[in-house]
Parts: sequence; structure tokens; C-alpha cells
Amino acid sequence: MSQEVKILSGAQELFFKLGVKSVTMDDIAKHIGVSKKTIYLHYKDKDELVHCLMKDHFKRDEENFTCIFNESVNIVEEVFKVMKSMTERLSKINPLLIYELQKYYPNSWSLMKEFKDKFVMGRVEESIEKGKQDGIVREDANAKILARLRMEEVEMAFNPTVYPPDKFNVLNVQLTLTEHFLYGICTLKGHKLINKYKGLKEI
Repeated sequence: MSQEVKILSGAQELFFKLGVKSVTMDDIAKHIGVSKKTIYLHYKDKDELVHCLMKDHFKRDEENFTCIFNESVNIVEEVFKVMKSMTERLSKINPLLIYELQKYYPNSWSLMKEFKDKFVMGRVEESIEKGKQDGIVREDANAKILARLRMEEVEMAFNPTVYPPDKFNVLNVQLTLTEHFLYGICTLKGHKLINKYKGLKEI
């Protein structure tokens, strides 16, 4: 493992557990067992470290989601796979992380916005259109409008003023909103598929 990878990996562990703002370069150095000077040889400050970490994180997310999109048989299977991936990742992330990125690290936040707006939104549009062809999504569903709605839902779930973390679990919020969105765009055929993936018996 290279020194840079070791630093990024250690920083990610702390950021995901504690959020970004409260973690110092000293904390990271102690966590991975190197001097703070060693970290500064690779990153000029915490802002650059956070930015590089987020850039690497979204690159891996893009690869992961591309694999899900390409391997899924239909939009319902795709969404359930995304929900499973979301469950695995969000269970390890402090909800404060997203809020603090937006508030204190605008350059890193812009990476998330770019990933969401340029990559994810486009794939959601494609999936909705394919879902129409499969008879799973309603023909009158406007893909461009609904893809933007989906992106806003994802961001809103992390907003502590809308869903205070002391009252709501961010993972439960994300999964609930995702499922609500899916039921909303689907036809009766799509609803039957959703219920099948959920293991629900229809009366």
C-alpha cells in the first residue's frame, strides 16, 4: 500500500465515523501511525486531502453504479441493487459528513454535485426510459423531471433541518424515499415486480 493510499484510507475511516470538521491532521497522523509532516508531503492542507478523498470516492461510486446499471435486468432490480449498496455504505457513514462537506468544503461538495448531476441523473433518465419500453414505468412519466426529483430527494435526506439526525435515521430516510419514488413511477406490472423483490405476497 502506497503512502498516499494509506493516508486516504485512514482519513476516510475517521471522516466516515466522526464527520469531517472535528477530525484534525494530527488525528489522521495518529490513526495511521505516521508523522503529520509525512501527510503534508502529499497534501498541502486538510482541504486538499478531503478533496482528493472525495474525488477517489466518487470515482469508485461511478464504477460501482455503472456495474449495477449494466448488469440489472430492469429498473426495479436496478433500484433494489442500489438500495442494497446504499445500505452497506450509509451504515458506515456519519450523517454529519454530507452536511459538513456542503457547509465547510465547497470544492469537495462541488464534486458530489457534479457526480450527481452529470452521472447519476443521466443514468436515472436512461433507466426510466428503458422502464417505459419494458412496460414497468408509466408512459406519461417525464424522465427529465423525475430524475431531477430523485436527485433532490437524495440530497434532502441528508439535510438536518428537514430530517434531524436525532429524530430520523438517514439510511431509513433514503430507503423510504427511494421506495416511494419507485412505486410512484411504476405501472401495475412494475408494482408486482417491486412486491416480488420485497418478498410480499399479493392478495
